[in-house]
Amino acid sequence: MSAERAKRPPQRWTYDDYAALPDDGRRYEVLQGELTEMTPAPTTFHQMLQGRLHVLLLTHGPTAAAGQVLLAPCDVVLGDGSVVQPDLLFVAAERIGMIGERYVDGAPDLVVEVLSASDPSRDRVRKLALYAANGVRHYWIVDPDSRELEAYELGGDGRYVRTASCADDDEFRPPRFPGLTIRLKELFAPLARPGAAEASPEPPQ
Repeated sequence: MSAERAKRPPQRWTYDDYAALPDDGRRYEVLQGELTEMTPAPTTFHQMLQGRLHVLLLTHGPTAAAGQVLLAPCDVVLGDGSVVQPDLLFVAAERIGMIGERYVDGAPDLVVEVLSASDPSRDRVRKLALYAANGVRHYWIVDPDSRELEAYELGGDGRYVRTASCADDDEFRPPRFPGLTIRLKELFAPLARPGAAEASPEPPQ
């Protein structure tokens, strides 16, 4: 970034402005022309959930054949110029041309966001409205704290309709991916640590 640009940020950020940012170890997004810094590094549980969903989609045969699954960090440039980095996204095969070398150009068919405890409203409110306005047809929100998965589908009026809210022993079968079953208990299972069973105290007699 030039010294002049660093002193005088653009009034409305573009992808080129965003791409010219120095590598300062931080992660940014551009939401409707405004440069915003993302929250600190995700928790390990956040990363586990993201990874498990990625594996479920990637290894489900019909899904793999139907399009491309991508994992963060991956820039997505939406129609209003916003630049976002969803935790997970899916682009259908017939629209695969929108995946370029540097970024995904346009609205993915599915976006998945795993909530951050420090700023859950970013995904629940601001980015939900942003994705709806830019035509992201399917949006899943995964909440590590409440152990819930919410699914939204874009309605004819351009607003999201919540089509599923799953927790505990529920099973989520997304219509977009026939044959796929996401078992919430398995998705939110804690990390199994070697030797944990041996270290457990003896049950009372």
